[in-house]
Amino acid sequence: MSGAAVAAAAPPGRTTTGPAARSAAGPWLLGVRHHGPGSARAVLAALRAARPAAVLIEGPPEGDALLPLAADPRMRPPVALLAHAVDDPGRASFWPMAAFSPEWVAIRWALDHDVPVRFIDLPAAHSLALKEPAPEEPGEGPERAEHAQEEEVTPVVDPIRVLAETAGYDDPERWWEDVVEHRSPTGERDDGGMRLEGATPDDAVPDDAPGDALAPFVALAEAMSALREAYGDGGQPRDAVREAYMRIQLRTARKEFGDDVAVVCGAWHVPALAARTTLAADRALLKGLPKVRTDLTWVPWTHRRLARQSGYGAGIDSPGWYGHLFEAADRPIERWMTKVAGLLRGEDRFVSTAHVIEAVRLAETLAALRGRPLAGLGETTDAVRAVMCEGSDVPLALVRDRLIVGESLGEVPDTAPAVPLQRDLTRSQRTLRLKPEASERELDLDLRKETDAARSRLLHRLRLLDVGWGDPVAGRGSTGTFRESWRLSWEPELHVRVAEAGVWGTTVLTAATAKAASQAVGATALADVTALAEHCLLAGLPDALPVVMKALADRAALDADVGHLADALPALARSLRYGDVRSTDTAALTEVAAGLAERICVGLPPACTGLDPDGAETLRGQVEEVHGAIGLLDTGAEPGTGLRERWDAVLHKLAARDAVAGVIRGRATRLLLDEGRLAEDEAARLMGLALSPGTPPADAAAWIEGFVGGASGGGMLLVHDERLLGLVDAWLTGVPADQFTDVLPLLRRTFSAYEPGVRRTLGELVRRGPVPEGARRNDAAPATGGFGSGLDRARADAVEPVLRLLLGRPPEPAEAAV
Repeated sequence: MSGAAVAAAAPPGRTTTGPAARSAAGPWLLGVRHHGPGSARAVLAALRAARPAAVLIEGPPEGDALLPLAADPRMRPPVALLAHAVDDPGRASFWPMAAFSPEWVAIRWALDHDVPVRFIDLPAAHSLALKEPAPEEPGEGPERAEHAQEEEVTPVVDPIRVLAETAGYDDPERWWEDVVEHRSPTGERDDGGMRLEGATPDDAVPDDAPGDALAPFVALAEAMSALREAYGDGGQPRDAVREAYMRIQLRTARKEFGDDVAVVCGAWHVPALAARTTLAADRALLKGLPKVRTDLTWVPWTHRRLARQSGYGAGIDSPGWYGHLFEAADRPIERWMTKVAGLLRGEDRFVSTAHVIEAVRLAETLAALRGRPLAGLGETTDAVRAVMCEGSDVPLALVRDRLIVGESLGEVPDTAPAVPLQRDLTRSQRTLRLKPEASERELDLDLRKETDAARSRLLHRLRLLDVGWGDPVAGRGSTGTFRESWRLSWEPELHVRVAEAGVWGTTVLTAATAKAASQAVGATALADVTALAEHCLLAGLPDALPVVMKALADRAALDADVGHLADALPALARSLRYGDVRSTDTAALTEVAAGLAERICVGLPPACTGLDPDGAETLRGQVEEVHGAIGLLDTGAEPGTGLRERWDAVLHKLAARDAVAGVIRGRATRLLLDEGRLAEDEAARLMGLALSPGTPPADAAAWIEGFVGGASGGGMLLVHDERLLGLVDAWLTGVPADQFTDVLPLLRRTFSAYEPGVRRTLGELVRRGPVPEGARRNDAAPATGGFGSGLDRARADAVEPVLRLLLGRPPEPAEAAV
């Protein structure tokens, strides 16, 4: 049923308003709103009053064997029933339940009182077979996810909206709060206790007054009946099949237990369950339904996944707020404001007791002005914004994220069924002290420590299996290869990913090894195989490396495209570096990497000619990547290999050849200059040639972008070498007016990447103009705002002792300094 369904129940034939009509005679159809604390309170009061002989719940019947686990002390909601097809684990469905879900309350009441409890919805074997081949999952396209949502849980008719508009409300949630959440099960205003489970003894509802507890269901059942008469199935024809199955199960329960049966289901289904139909007609609706083999288990769920914005039509906007209403023993507004104050204080915001008092008063005043029985989420949010957040939505966003939605992650006992791969993952998480958490957190690893190295291998293996528990991020501290940083966040859907990955093996290690070997055999691109080799080294998969290396050697021997080779080499170089850190034998990788580097050195110069601007930009990036990779390879290479010298020769060819694209010539010149393989005078000569009057302005601008463009320190190079800056300035001022607009976008892209301080310094230098040669020799440049008139040697000498102290060098002898 949709999350928009309202709390309502009881057959229309029993909806007269007299006391006799509200007798305790069953069966009792208790229509609810999924994840509604008001419905949960009403259901608990009705069960305590009616004392049914059996409880029937909307849910897959295959889950009956799992119901006793709900009484396990280690089971902590929010949790969800997960059903997936055995032969296609990606085809799955969830039935989430929070502590304030009516279904969970009914299950716990039945188990606590030794009352039989069963699920009566259409079996998952049929519902999964009726689904599209791919369910709604993380990573699926928005069109498919939206289609799945409409197909499964979102009716065309929103009952809460229709009833709210009928009552004169423009906000369905506000109407729901006023008529259900802020009132007790007997219909009175509830200014105090909101807690049901454990806070109220069983005799809180007198046994001789069950009608009062059932009255809300009777009243709202009439509204649901009217809506079904007006809108039929609400645009959900599949509901007729589900409701036919539920009627059959209700008949079976009445034969076994009599009429003392309570049914907890979505309020939208109540009129259909109360309708008089024949058994043959219901069975006819179920005839010929497709069926698949299924497995069910309990999995942890999160408050965030209960939120409607997460894509679940049965969700709610504010699960954290609803959980608070359900759990607060008394004075819910005061307790809520105290929670908010504690959160903001933890974020170093000044919030005092007076703020809490004033926020409560303002929320109650707003509720009175708006004619509401109790301050709701809207009033409390407005009061928090005005009093505690000083009108700012920035801290209020934190309140919404941490409290209104919440970050609670449920727990499931070890005795719950699970695929072998999930059990192995759970054991590894406990051994490595990596607890799954719903909230996003960063984890810094030192690979020199055995535990951290094992954590890294586990996370990389899970990434290889498409179980995205963690994503690598750039570390804030050391950039050494022994450091790794991860951003972890466990989502409930990852249980489906684990089930899908179970086809590769029963442990994380064997599954990752089998999948890596399979991907290596099926890979067609050289870059894919090199990336896979890197993953195998990071994940510690020695048994998969021989297969990957054979595939790598085969692809490298057949691939003659220089671009493909350039894409593949950096990953191999990183793999060699990681192998050193992780003590992995990388001899085979070294041989393949050296062969790729040699072929790139031979084929790169011809490949850099005759390129369009996009192709030249792509190859420029590949040249940079190869340059860094060869630096890594040369660091660990044996003396005499000459790899670095051959690469330098290639860069010299690229820098001097006019047929090469300007952006590549400029980048090659810059790389040689940075490595000290090119004299400054030679770099100035090459720049002068590239910016000569005979060079088309567009080509000259491309050369400038390659030489000093981007965030690679080109701006500082111009700041410290006024010869290069003067060449650029002279060329720029000489560009004809009719061609200046053509090169302006390229120049703007080049210089916009500089830091503001660098751009400001360049502007000052250009405004000052070139320094006369004699003045430069005598350190007597003209004074400019922000700059000295020349080098102050006395002040420079005063800094030298401090620098020696910082560098740990002995002070210079006095006679040497004279």
